[in-house]
Amino acid sequence: MWWKLFFLLLYFFMLFILARFFEAIVWYETGIFATQLVDPVTLSFKKLKTILECRGLGYSGLAEKRDVRELVENSGELMQGELYSALKNEKEQVGSDSSTTFNGEMHFYELVEDTKDGIWLVQVIAQDRNPLLSTANWGKMVQKVSQFGIRTGTFNCSSDSRYCHKRGWMKSTLIMSVPQTNASKGKVMLKEYNGRRIETEHIFKWMTAHVASRIKTIRFSEQLMDDWYQMEKQPVKMFLFARLLQPPAFFSALSIKFTGRIEFIFVDVRNWDNTTCLEEIGVQQMPSYILKTPEGIYRYGNTTGEFISLHAMDAFLRSVQPEVNDLFILSLVMVNLMAWMDLFITQGATIKRFVVLISTLGTYNSLLIISWLPILGFLQLPYLDNFYEYSLKLLRYADTTTIASWVRADWTFYSSHPALFLSTYLAHGLLIDYFEKKRRCSNEDQNANNLEWLSSLWDWYTSYLVHPIASFQNFESDWDDDPNFLLERLAFPDLWLHPLVPIDYIKNLPTWKFRLAQSEGPNRVGRNDRQKCMTNPNGGSSGDQEAHHCSSEVLHGNDKCSAATKSEESWSGGEERDTDWSQWPCGMLHCTECVVCLENFETDCLVMGLPCGHVFHQQCIVVWLAGGRHCCPVCRWPSYKKRQTRQHATEQLEPE
Repeated sequence: MWWKLFFLLLYFFMLFILARFFEAIVWYETGIFATQLVDPVTLSFKKLKTILECRGLGYSGLAEKRDVRELVENSGELMQGELYSALKNEKEQVGSDSSTTFNGEMHFYELVEDTKDGIWLVQVIAQDRNPLLSTANWGKMVQKVSQFGIRTGTFNCSSDSRYCHKRGWMKSTLIMSVPQTNASKGKVMLKEYNGRRIETEHIFKWMTAHVASRIKTIRFSEQLMDDWYQMEKQPVKMFLFARLLQPPAFFSALSIKFTGRIEFIFVDVRNWDNTTCLEEIGVQQMPSYILKTPEGIYRYGNTTGEFISLHAMDAFLRSVQPEVNDLFILSLVMVNLMAWMDLFITQGATIKRFVVLISTLGTYNSLLIISWLPILGFLQLPYLDNFYEYSLKLLRYADTTTIASWVRADWTFYSSHPALFLSTYLAHGLLIDYFEKKRRCSNEDQNANNLEWLSSLWDWYTSYLVHPIASFQNFESDWDDDPNFLLERLAFPDLWLHPLVPIDYIKNLPTWKFRLAQSEGPNRVGRNDRQKCMTNPNGGSSGDQEAHHCSSEVLHGNDKCSAATKSEESWSGGEERDTDWSQWPCGMLHCTECVVCLENFETDCLVMGLPCGHVFHQQCIVVWLAGGRHCCPVCRWPSYKKRQTRQHATEQLEPE
């Protein structure tokens, strides 16, 4: 996990360097920076109107370019980055329609009336009537208001005529939903458009007037001084000092989004003669966006990325005064980016990478949610109010620095260019994959293909999750006999900790008698015959079948694998005798001692071999396996699972 966090922080550092590189390229080609101010006099009438559209200022009735330019200057300084973003958003919004179609009363109530922190504009189409706005004008209206976070929808009374009669919507109209109070999650009021003119500009002016009425407006210097030094419960305030009739729409929309966290105040200084109070509180130019906190004042718009727009100021205010949901989303993004690093760190088959990735995503997200539950509980305790306040104070100190403004500007840049973000993340992951391959060059698992890895995964899954697959003949699974096998397993959770292995496979394990061979004599087994018994010359899968067939006939006195039949009378007790390896099934390792009881094999004792090739006393290994330890005592290979025959691996011939 720490390696993933290191790689993720390294990736963010690379993004920071890349953003500075792009700024250097733009400066080299054009000689301007994104923070460079733009003189509105040099802009065309169309570009000035685009700036006013993005800031949310109505320009109906302003036919002269000079009046439009003055309105832009009175709303705030124009930077090169804001101009570029405004022109880019204008092109992207062409043809986009994110309007919602309501299908009834409950749908309307859930999205509009029950949403306490947003603005809705709904076009109500009366039954058997035409809509108030045509399709083209409604599309323009949707594009105009959506850039300020205002959601739109259409309610056709033909889908629920009873609700329209209840509301009194007997004719087609427009309904706007706005939070009624400044408290978080307060009541919502519905405003109906009663104007006669149905042009887009007039409807937008009606909307902005209603939203701006929620913002506290100061028009006298005495009122400003009282409010500035007044100690209230809300310590963070956002002031707008401007010579405007009403605040821009983006400023009003932000006041609703940050309801309960930040208080928005509009100061109209059009008719002020005495500016002494402004100089006293630190306002030196018009217009000014001032953030007042217990730590001091901060003038918005002086550093990188602080444009007079909705998205830029929203990113700034979220970093200065975040809520719990903002921190949760940030942690969710960080955790998932760390989890996706597993796709490049994991070496081996492609399917293996994605299986590990899915497992990591599930684990990390589950742990994240589980970790947030006690955090939310602790935040509700009144004893932690001081800790919460000190944390916000420290966060405000950090987020009002120049480095924080660079980070916010980079966040805005990369979020508006998702293709660049994904391509750089992929390139970073490929570099990690390359270095991981170099570091793990001696690992054999990375060369496994998909089929081999899936085969091993299936073996593990069937062995430890449900039941092991039978690897010997004449084995019948409990799953096939009893369809309630899984239900019984669920009824006893402890059984999930151990694989449920039926012991029927034990009777199919190769069993034979341990015999001794005479060291000299005409009946001595030849080397070639013994080699033929122990290994399959073709190297195919028939070696296992031959070994099984051999072992089943050894106990009946019909030894196919031996080169000559040995009799017990041909041995003399005083001679030194060797083991008759010719009677051992193919693939069994040559040994003369049982590791379970630590005693040597005696003549005519029953011995039993496991699929791994190790041999034990028949009685010792049966007691071992019947006790629930279904593995080899030596190598821990599962005793119910076949092992691939390895040629010449078990040849341990005595010297001639």
